[in-house]
Amino acid sequence: MDPLAGEQKPRILLMGLRRSGKSSIQKVVFHKMSPNETLFLESTNKIIKDDISNSSFVQFQIWDFPGQIDFFDPTFDSDMIFGGCGALVFVIDAQDDYMEALNKLHATVTKANKVNQAIKFEVFIHKVDGLSDDCKMETQRDIHTRANDDLADAGCDQIHLSFHLTSIYDHSIFEAFSKVVQKLIPQLPTLENLLNILISNSAIEKAFLFDVVSKIYIATDSSPVDMQSYELCCDMIDVVIDVSCIYGLREDLEAAAFDNQSSSLIKLNNGTILYLREVNKFLALVCILREDNFDRQGVIDYNFLCFRKAIQQVFELRNKALAATNTTNHSSSPVSTSETSNAPTVSQTGTIGQNGTVVIAQS
Repeated sequence: MDPLAGEQKPRILLMGLRRSGKSSIQKVVFHKMSPNETLFLESTNKIIKDDISNSSFVQFQIWDFPGQIDFFDPTFDSDMIFGGCGALVFVIDAQDDYMEALNKLHATVTKANKVNQAIKFEVFIHKVDGLSDDCKMETQRDIHTRANDDLADAGCDQIHLSFHLTSIYDHSIFEAFSKVVQKLIPQLPTLENLLNILISNSAIEKAFLFDVVSKIYIATDSSPVDMQSYELCCDMIDVVIDVSCIYGLREDLEAAAFDNQSSSLIKLNNGTILYLREVNKFLALVCILREDNFDRQGVIDYNFLCFRKAIQQVFELRNKALAATNTTNHSSSPVSTSETSNAPTVSQTGTIGQNGTVVIAQS
């Protein structure tokens, strides 16, 4: 799906102090490791590069940094590390004294911003599963205030930090990583527009476009995300994959369990329906709607086919733009976000006509 070589893909950097939970986050989100198994992970002592684009729609590299790394060491190549970085995720252990972590956060952010001002800075206030709701809010408020005050005192008011409460023992870590990845997808406004059009014409209450492997949702409609609904959709994907692996009729044993025939319909006892359809081998559309509105399943299925065709057109345009950029750029160095932003782009808008078909207008 992506003509760019691995080293040219944007990077997401995982940073923080030792034992803050960086490696556990990477293993749980991108490698389906059980949270309990992460208790046996050894501390990271070198940079771990993980290219997940071969099995996932998310076309990024994840770099896990050891907590003891010194950004001011002469041997540390800041331009190489931060130059091709799309997002920097800094993990803070909420159950520990976080003053040292805040100092490291400030040093990291200011150093990275000098190299690449296009980096998105995300702060994961991690391991909050052991805290009460009041304590979570108080910890987040304190970290938010101290971190921004430090930046203001240093004259770096232009740096924006986003804060997320996370834990590997619930879906909050997937929700947080979804928000991180969405900021790095140029087609996000188009995808949200298509989802809005789909749900308004199909009596759907909520729709997510999921990356199947990681359970990160790369787009959703404009209505607020309810955590319980998101968890239900994640669980549904797990059920579909597990059942497909066990009962799927596949002649090729190496074929993916999730294919173009994958779909699922789950009726809950509160009158709600969960409906999953395959968009491509990496993406799934998961919808939530009332059972009363599902009597027009034919209309919903037809609109979905139009939606899937529109999604394919959007990413065909993306691939053409990436191929053109790759052709004109003969340098072997990583491509930074600021460099690629000047490349020719294609804007798309999606509409569903009166006959229910999706039309992509290109300019």
